[in-house]
Amino acid sequence: MLTADTIIRPIHYRIIERRGKIWAFREGETFVNLFNAPDLDMEDLFSLFDTSMEKIAAELRRINGGKQGYYIANILDKKYYYCGREWEDVKDKLKELGIGRPDPVGN
Repeated sequence: MLTADTIIRPIHYRIIERRGKIWAFREGETFVNLFNAPDLDMEDLFSLFDTSMEKIAAELRRINGGKQGYYIANILDKKYYYCGREWEDVKDKLKELGIGRPDPVGN
């Protein structure tokens, strides 16, 4: 079920939240699977893209000193972004990256 908090993104864009001293990798649910590929756990997915949670966390610390809030990791192109402290900041960053568009119905 889609809600106002729903974010639809390509599989290689991962959302991570810095909470205290931990990195919380968000799994999410599959929205569309055009190739009927099996769901992979996060470690297997990262392995397919030749990375790991540890490598991603190290990159995220570099881009913003591990500041609290939300981050996006493009695990295909190995690009990392700080979004901000609010969930809405994630949506804004994805739109800035060309993913998604404003809700035509409005919020």
